[in-house]
Amino acid sequence: MRIGLLTEGGYPYVSGEPGLWCDRLVRGLEQHEFDVYALARSERQEAEGWVTLPPQVGRVRTASLWDAEDDGVVYGRRTRRRFAECYGELAASLCASAPVGASGIAEATAPRAEGTGTHDQSAHEADRFANALYGLAELARDEGGLPRALRSETAVRALERACRAPGAHRSAREARVPDLLTVAARLERALRPLSLDWYGDDGLGAVDLCHAASGGTAALPGLLARHFCGVPLLVTEYGVRLRAHYLTEPDSSPPIRFLLAAFHGRLAAETYRSAALITPGNTHARRWQERCGAERAKLRTVHPGMDAAPFAEAGESPECADPHTLVWVGRVEPAKDLVSLLHAFAEIRRAEPKARLRIVGGPSGPEGAAYLAHCRNLAAQLFPDEADGPHAVGSNPVSFEETGGPELPTRAEAYASGALVVLSSVVEGFPAGLVEAMFCGRATVSTDVGAVVEAIGGTGLVVPPRNPRALAEACVALLRDPERRARLGAAARARALELFTVEQNVAAFHGIYLDILSRTPARRVVLDDSGEPLPFSVPAEAHVPGRWTDAKVRAVARGGPAWATDTPVRATAARSSENDGVAGSGGPGGPGGPGGPGASKSATGGGREAVPAVVPAAVAERAGAVVPVSPVERAGAAVPASAVEGARTAVPVSAGEGAGAAGPVSATEGVRATASVSATEGPRATASVSVTEGVR
Repeated sequence: MRIGLLTEGGYPYVSGEPGLWCDRLVRGLEQHEFDVYALARSERQEAEGWVTLPPQVGRVRTASLWDAEDDGVVYGRRTRRRFAECYGELAASLCASAPVGASGIAEATAPRAEGTGTHDQSAHEADRFANALYGLAELARDEGGLPRALRSETAVRALERACRAPGAHRSAREARVPDLLTVAARLERALRPLSLDWYGDDGLGAVDLCHAASGGTAALPGLLARHFCGVPLLVTEYGVRLRAHYLTEPDSSPPIRFLLAAFHGRLAAETYRSAALITPGNTHARRWQERCGAERAKLRTVHPGMDAAPFAEAGESPECADPHTLVWVGRVEPAKDLVSLLHAFAEIRRAEPKARLRIVGGPSGPEGAAYLAHCRNLAAQLFPDEADGPHAVGSNPVSFEETGGPELPTRAEAYASGALVVLSSVVEGFPAGLVEAMFCGRATVSTDVGAVVEAIGGTGLVVPPRNPRALAEACVALLRDPERRARLGAAARARALELFTVEQNVAAFHGIYLDILSRTPARRVVLDDSGEPLPFSVPAEAHVPGRWTDAKVRAVARGGPAWATDTPVRATAARSSENDGVAGSGGPGGPGGPGGPGASKSATGGGREAVPAVVPAAVAERAGAVVPVSPVERAGAAVPASAVEGARTAVPVSAGEGAGAAGPVSATEGVRATASVSATEGPRATASVSVTEGVR
């Protein structure tokens, strides 16, 4: 099948975080064809280029979210009025005064709100948002895009009217001009996919399935492909966009946070409503999706697939680790809470003076660089350089390193260097670094955030976040118990190899693709060489290994012998006068009668030639079927296979409805046997069998 893969800031760009997962998926499903539709987040990302694409990627189409192009189109009065109406409706749905919870959408999505007026109001606002969104999309298609309109003063004024309208939420009413300008700019960036030319028959309209690698803006092209062309949509989320909005907008004003949260919540609800299936990467993301309105029947948790091969050597040799070394691996940023880790390590050093801590990873952006400098200064204050003797040079027990150097060329080497891997985050989605440590067979001590507990199960110790004392006690307990460390490490490696490999991820999505396509009506008529319609351009099972794909295999009557798979032999039978004119019995107008399919002249002048179809005798009602002699069903005759060894026998059946008929059979070894059957309406005909050798 042909898959339209939708990404934002990821595949096929080199620097995209979700790019590695998408690349593994595309390479694993080589029997399908992929068209990649990518949204770039920054100029730097576009400048770094693409990864090497496999041959199953048919084409790649990209669009920019960082550079706003002005096409110079001047809209007429009717177009401006239509845009103002649609944009005003969208803004009004964001300013609704319905109770808003942590998800950014009305609390009426929760079961406790059903049966109340709040539920009806929430449903009304959801429909209002969807109608406005698709109205803008249709306007963009008619006008060739809306880049200038979304940045125009008309959009800002429509947003202001919605915020000042009676019944608007208090946070929306408090919005000032700078807030309105900021929100309008953010909405313009999020709605840029409306102006793309991806939704024709030569674009997303030609694919069999749209697979969005994330929610939010990346899923918007999939929504439009479904709206315009009826293409089914699959949404995969390892981190919910609404949750990311709350984490990345802590310093914005309340009106900005409220309006943007409302937009992301409404867009997520519409995406989940329209999607054929939703595949969260973990239970933590699944709970957020349910809170945003996703139906449980559409949710299927698919853990991210990770390559275990680079960590195999470390996992198979756990004895190489330094028993006194703790390792932290990841991106340095405030959410990782390295300050708490350093304070916890101060207590660990009091209990275990030989302990060392290796912090491996680079900073994430300017904020991460400043945080890394702060952590270095704190480590220098907490742990002055120590020397083993009066003539030795002192060293700090805490080291800050990055992979790629001579000591730590790879992340696998970093995990292998320590006996214990520590995670101290206060915010975490799916802990990929923790899973890598599990592949290496290392025991772990982690904070209870995000999907940490789901990932490690019972193979590691979990402590509350922002609790240095609890973190220190758990680390000391494992440092003093090497046997327990070994048991936890072995269990962690076994769990990771079972749940988090590329193979299980690819197999899961292969089955999901087939499931969605099997329940989707055909949108295009594909003709074969003779002009007849085909149900599938490429059958879904064409690439699935199995006996049913072998052209030599033929259907056999249930319970029949092995030799019944041979090609059946044509046989002739006397014409039954009772069945003349009956459809399917050889009479006029029937398949075997004059003018009917398969009609032929026989030696008797009025007989017919049996149709060479191989079906069970019980199914051959109203005659016209050719079956092997062994399963002479409904007759009660038992003929052992030895009696007809080397012979191919066919029995034509002709009987009235409700009557089972079997004919007399005569066969010798190695000789073709034929039988004639005649039955009257109502009574059951009896069968006589006469064979010369081997038959009782």
